[in-house]
Amino acid sequence: MLNEKRRYWFLVVLYGLCGLTSVAYEVLWSRMFALQFGVSIFGVVLTVTAFMAGLGAGSLFSANRAPKVRQPLALLAALEGGIAVFALLLPLILQFASAWLEGMASHLALFQWYGLIAATALCLILFPAFAMGAGFPLILAALGNRPERLGPVYGINTLGAACGALLPLWLLSAYGWESAVRVIAGLGVLVALVLLFVSRWSVTPAPDAAGAAKRPRLAFLFAYAAIGAASLILQIAWTRLFGMVMLRTEYVLAVILATFLLGIGLGSLCAPRRHKQKWLIALPIAACGFALCSLWILPPLSAWIEQAQFTSLFNAMFTQGLLLALVTLPVTWVLGAWLPLLNSRSNGGGMWLYGVNSLGAALGALAAGFLLIPALGSAGAVVMAALIMLLVGLTWTQSRAAWLAVPLLVALAWPVMKLAPVNLLLPKAQAGGRDLFFYEDAISMTHVVEQPDGQRVLLTDLQRMDASTDPTAVLVQSNQARLPLLLHAHPHSVLFLGIGTGISVAGSLPLPDLQRTAVELSQGAIDAARNWFVPLNHDVLSQTQVVRDDVRHFLSATPMQYDVIIGDVFHPDLAGSSSLLSVQQFQRARNRLNKDGVFVQWLALNQFDNESLNVIFRSFHKVFPDAQLFLDGMHLALVGPQHKFAGASALGNNMQRLSVEKLTAEEGSMTWLGRYWGPLPLTEGALQDEWAPVIEFHLPRARYAGNLDVASSLQFLLTIRPAIKTASKLLNITDVDKDEFERAYAGTDLMVRSWLAAAQGQAQEANRLAYFAYQANPRDLWITYALADNMFASIAQASEQGLSKAEALREILRINPRHVEALRALWRLERQAQNAHAEVSHARLLELSPLDREANMPGNSHAR
Repeated sequence: MLNEKRRYWFLVVLYGLCGLTSVAYEVLWSRMFALQFGVSIFGVVLTVTAFMAGLGAGSLFSANRAPKVRQPLALLAALEGGIAVFALLLPLILQFASAWLEGMASHLALFQWYGLIAATALCLILFPAFAMGAGFPLILAALGNRPERLGPVYGINTLGAACGALLPLWLLSAYGWESAVRVIAGLGVLVALVLLFVSRWSVTPAPDAAGAAKRPRLAFLFAYAAIGAASLILQIAWTRLFGMVMLRTEYVLAVILATFLLGIGLGSLCAPRRHKQKWLIALPIAACGFALCSLWILPPLSAWIEQAQFTSLFNAMFTQGLLLALVTLPVTWVLGAWLPLLNSRSNGGGMWLYGVNSLGAALGALAAGFLLIPALGSAGAVVMAALIMLLVGLTWTQSRAAWLAVPLLVALAWPVMKLAPVNLLLPKAQAGGRDLFFYEDAISMTHVVEQPDGQRVLLTDLQRMDASTDPTAVLVQSNQARLPLLLHAHPHSVLFLGIGTGISVAGSLPLPDLQRTAVELSQGAIDAARNWFVPLNHDVLSQTQVVRDDVRHFLSATPMQYDVIIGDVFHPDLAGSSSLLSVQQFQRARNRLNKDGVFVQWLALNQFDNESLNVIFRSFHKVFPDAQLFLDGMHLALVGPQHKFAGASALGNNMQRLSVEKLTAEEGSMTWLGRYWGPLPLTEGALQDEWAPVIEFHLPRARYAGNLDVASSLQFLLTIRPAIKTASKLLNITDVDKDEFERAYAGTDLMVRSWLAAAQGQAQEANRLAYFAYQANPRDLWITYALADNMFASIAQASEQGLSKAEALREILRINPRHVEALRALWRLERQAQNAHAEVSHARLLELSPLDREANMPGNSHAR
């Protein structure tokens, strides 16, 4: 008896390792398709669909055949070994498949291309998943097909799967995608060998006559398939909702999957082995109620996470994963407990139930990604899943009184059918804001939020602030177009990779006869730019060909060539985003450049540490050997010429065009060249590769460790900047422009040192350096903004110098006529004094800040 018990638990634990490798494969395969689908849940939906469909089909195929197999462990070993061999071959298969898919991109529209990828995924994933599903009846057959054993087998397998969801995180960051696949496949081979060894000396017990597996009634199977569909709808919707308030990185998908599987495994292990009426009543009510509670809990959970401080990535993952488990565990426990209970009720039909549940899950994943989330939103999809579990679960009860819970739970669901407003989800960052626009599909979730001062903010997936209408932010966005266009001698065509608010595209308006094309995957962002940011982007999209597409697909598919291509700023630590900074993506951009074309990729300095910057520098330099670096405010521009960097000569040709002074924001050409930072520095180390990612795993660790320090980045940049004479030579500055260039170059250097001093808490030194920077180059807007900010902050001291407040404000505006705060303060003084200049100041204020709430209030349109 002892030997039999040991054998039983040994095989159960071994099958738990099978669950670990299976889900580890799923996570790795999901990563593979995320490279094709970009920042969306399409890759997740597709992988889960193919995986669950294979599991279900395999289990149903094997349900009647497994009890007849003489050596089920040997066959299970063969299946596990075959899956491992397939996984080892998959990288080679993908080398051909990826090249073929990229080649087909030029012949297919985006969603046709997605359909082709979907078909490819089904071919690549369905067969190994089929083998995994066939293993479930085989392990039960090896254990005698006893109904009471299904719960522990399923539970331990699922707990192993939860570990398998987390293992690839470490493997991917440490070894890259291909090596991670090899490690998991190696573990799969080891499990197969142990199974084969055990099968040689282990005798398969005969099944109990009473426990023979019989197919349950079709209605019973269809009901449990609906539960499977609801569970995956819930998982996909939770991934979107909790993913946007939690880590927001490559880690979050695996954490959510792991907590989901953890609850199912615990539920299966802890479920009562005999079905009782009270359990069949309690489970659907509990599942629905707790699923709805997750929506009620979301705003306070999001508010807490917004303000929480974590000392490390592990601490953040553990704490947030624990909170997520507490929120989701009651529902996932019920999902896990249902199978053993229903297996007991159906007299051992658990293999059939497992199969149809998996097939239903595949359909639920498709419904969530392509129907429910676009139609109802993620919150509505959770409500739909909760109600499905309730209504279907109650059909297994024999109690009419249980149905009284339906109207109560519907009443609980109604207020949370729609996502809570942003000011509740982010009460610190968006306090006092109100939602103007909301759009959600399977690509992303888009908000336009109006802040208390009237300015608007574009949010993608809630926490990613793409851009705002704040005047300084408008300057930053406009400059993203100005610099690249200035660095081309005579640009006729420009391609924007991402549009945000459309303000960056508007930066190109001063150039006449420019052909503009913009690629944007998010329909919500396109609609927001066309309808909610027109006062700042001047309706530039009406003069732009806007293509809704993934930029990687577009660059692979389009036959067009462009003079200038501009890569927008984005958050590189978001799942799927960092591939836009890979060697492969930079090569796609270079392939679309004309002979003298220029590609510029913008980076936000505060989103990187020095190690990550060097990874990107090396990756960019590999594709653009003559790559150069510019610094505009806190944004880096990686400039990649198709052949040779033209330097000052290209900008000189542009200066002869009528509207170029507007293109430089009246700063002059030498001011822009003064922001030159030299050739990209060359260091040894890893590259950012789509198949061997680096920064998406490094950046979250750096962020939580406090290494995303702007001061450190500024210090690093100051060490790599060439001397003035070297820079002048590299740019081919003429003798006529030499003095102006050197003053601009020195001004930028002093301004960066001022920012560094401010970041280090040396306010007095920062002010002193800003003043010297202004003396060097008073045309530089970044310098005038800094000096004007300093003067405005100390305006109370103006009286000590014999100046009235109005005179002090006019002095600030003389230095920086764009300083909105000073202009608003002067307008208020003039309006109170009924000064005739008030109307002029008001008009200027609306010109600089068209959405300013105070300036747009009724009665404030003229002097009083």
